[in-house]
Amino acid sequence: MKNLFRAAAVCSLLISGAAALTAAPMEPVIISKTTVYNPTIAVSGPESYPDLARELRNFLNICGWFDLTSGSRPNYQLDARIEGGRLRLELTQGGAPVGVWSVATTGIAPREIAKSAVDAIIENTFKDLKVRGFCRSKIAFCAETRPGIRNIFTCDIDGGNIEQITNYRTMCVEPAWRPDGKSICYSKYGKTTIDIAETTVAKPRRSRIISAYRGINAGAAISPDCSKMAMILSPDHKVDLYVLDLASRRLTRLTRGIAVEASPCWSPDGRRIAYVSDEIGAPRIFTISADGRDRQLVPTIGVDAVTPDWSDDGKIVYATRLGGSYTLAVYDPATGKNTRVLEKPGTWESPAWAADNRQVVCKRSDGPKGALYVVDTLTGNVRLLISTPHPLSMPVWSPCEKAR
Repeated sequence: MKNLFRAAAVCSLLISGAAALTAAPMEPVIISKTTVYNPTIAVSGPESYPDLARELRNFLNICGWFDLTSGSRPNYQLDARIEGGRLRLELTQGGAPVGVWSVATTGIAPREIAKSAVDAIIENTFKDLKVRGFCRSKIAFCAETRPGIRNIFTCDIDGGNIEQITNYRTMCVEPAWRPDGKSICYSKYGKTTIDIAETTVAKPRRSRIISAYRGINAGAAISPDCSKMAMILSPDHKVDLYVLDLASRRLTRLTRGIAVEASPCWSPDGRRIAYVSDEIGAPRIFTISADGRDRQLVPTIGVDAVTPDWSDDGKIVYATRLGGSYTLAVYDPATGKNTRVLEKPGTWESPAWAADNRQVVCKRSDGPKGALYVVDTLTGNVRLLISTPHPLSMPVWSPCEKAR
């Protein structure tokens, strides 16, 4: 991971004009996770629909918000049955009614019905926490299809329904979803260049180049309103952070210096960008306003801090080197505190948030080459997402879709 940046023996902060660095608000603080227990849920039905019943339990089990049980005293009891072309869901807590909801079933595969059903259950059960159902979202990732060739793929949140999105005889890496979930941007390697391309998810798939400036075009990140793209360019052989207005094609340079920048991502309100720079001698995370002002060093933990991702509720997850290997941590700007997510051994990289602001998908680089994982940032529980014989990397979660 540190190969992304040049080594620097002695390096002082580089302060330049509008991008002057603001002092961090406080020293890094690490807090331990409190013990979190999911509510238990028992499910009955729908009878006579075994495929739907199986998929309903599958997504309740892997969503991370409930623990399935067959015990006699669950926290919640879910009764599911088909009525009038819809799946009726009745949830009770200790015998008291919680809510009744339904989702469409006509002409829809059991797997898709179950996703919509669990999304409805999550959103209504945890309404006070404003949790968004995310079972209908997708995860994009890179996979090596042949030596030296990588393409972009997607899968469901349980690792099923793997689809190949790009089909090039080159390297396609760094996938990034448009906020509307309709297409994926990525860095596409040519013989002498690296461009930023985009491919639609729906078939027939259409691809186009959206940034092809001289030198490196990498690290695409589309703003929440889809109007701008943060990216890394090197037109003058210096690797810096830029913002491109996608309508006017106006390009704004946000950093300038000998440091190497990487991994931009947007704040949920679209006003700031988090990115990685080695300007203080080791990779660290900074934030900067979208117009290049008010640059701040994020008070992260560990020796290095890389690959940030900003959640919809304002937290930044990142990979950081502690004790000789990389682990995952979450920085909360509201409190100034960092929480180490994983106590498990291993080297964990490239975390990306789900729309529930709780789960992240990531790569464990010292495990099987073809393995991606989902990590619960509240409990530290780890779930294997995909395991293949081929190298996988750079997973990123899509925006969620509304349940039917």
